[in-house]
Amino acid sequence: MRVLLTGGSGMLGAAILRLAPTAAPDLTLLAPTRRQLDLADRAAVAGWYASNPVDAVIHAAARVGGIQANIDDPTGFLLDNLRINDAVIAGGNEAGVGRLLFLGSSCMYPRDHRQPLVEADMLAAPLEPTNEGYALSKIAGARLCDYISRQFPGRAYRTIVPCNLFGAGDHFGSAASHLLAAIVTKVVEAQADGRDEIEVWGTGAARREFMDVDHLARFILTVLPRLPDLPPLLSVGADRDHSVDDYYRIVADRAGWSGRLVHDPARPEGMAAKLMSSDRARGFGWVPPTTAEFEASIDAALSARRRQVA
Repeated sequence: MRVLLTGGSGMLGAAILRLAPTAAPDLTLLAPTRRQLDLADRAAVAGWYASNPVDAVIHAAARVGGIQANIDDPTGFLLDNLRINDAVIAGGNEAGVGRLLFLGSSCMYPRDHRQPLVEADMLAAPLEPTNEGYALSKIAGARLCDYISRQFPGRAYRTIVPCNLFGAGDHFGSAASHLLAAIVTKVVEAQADGRDEIEVWGTGAARREFMDVDHLARFILTVLPRLPDLPPLLSVGADRDHSVDDYYRIVADRAGWSGRLVHDPARPEGMAAKLMSSDRARGFGWVPPTTAEFEASIDAALSARRRQVA
């Protein structure tokens, strides 16, 4: 099967490329870089499809960023991702691509809603304002996939909504850092500098669900040949969450740092909680990571960041 992989240089895309030779040796992955193909250029993407026939698409590309980046530029996060999704998803349909797997985000679910969240909760209540632009682009992409699948015979366009990810290739110490990568960065740097305090944005009480990116990548590679069997929307997560403070303590304990956390409640912390149910995904072979696997992934992230600052 020939597959277009978008976002091949991102954390998830890189994991898929790294694991595919052993996890899915029958796949031929085509992963043009941003320099080779601007996904926001609809004409360029259409030209690529015409010159490179594929059987399926794994659409993992997006403009992403942390909470402050989303607050600073909601217009950009909405428009850039709408353009990318139009070119890749609608363009794929126009090119006759039969299968497409779109990667959503847990921020697509409502804020302050029941826990755990299930697929039927999508659009059931208001979104979290701090990343609403990004969330709306993901919701629009998921709806587009569903519409195409229902309207055009032979199309199986599906959306997987993963929980928060971390692992190899994460954006340590940059404006694009997500929570766990930022925590790892802060702990490693505090330890290296001999500091006994770390600033925590918000109250530290917000709860998040994280898993290693490799765990998701393996599932995607396994489920791609069975894409028509999947429902339009499938949440895939760790089935457990922790508070922000808990994540700081877990990382600090694994790193051997014993300082204290200083909270800045004036800083944004996003949704209070967004634990997702993976019950539906279990019916398609999903097995959430164990606690031991999660801790091993934290150790690997700490080692990766230490190598960067050495």
